[in-house]
Amino acid sequence: MATKQGTPKVFHKMHVKTGDTVQVIAGKDKGKIGEIVQALPQLSKVIVKGVNIKTKHVKPQQEGESGRIVTQEFPIHSSNVMLYSTKQNVASRVCYTFTSEGKKVRKLKKTGEILDK
Repeated sequence: MATKQGTPKVFHKMHVKTGDTVQVIAGKDKGKIGEIVQALPQLSKVIVKGVNIKTKHVKPQQEGESGRIVTQEFPIHSSNVMLYSTKQNVASRVCYTFTSEGKKVRKLKKTGEILDK
């Protein structure tokens, strides 16, 4: 991402975090379920395990080494994923609520399941 020199980096607010289980709701991998391996808030993208897998041809780095073909997960936009409840097997939107201790937590709208501990 090209930014002008002197301008601060922008971190977008995302509804998902690393470690969340999500379902892809748009794109070629629509319907797949996976865990978020890495969140990229500067690009507003996430890397989901087993989703958006591409084949990459890697050149040899040293003499005598042969080139390789590597498959790896590439980022998808965070708006194309929806949080998924593994207990009730349903995807749901997220809302924010406060616990009795006053801590702000994420909650699934359909199931009422609290995500943050």
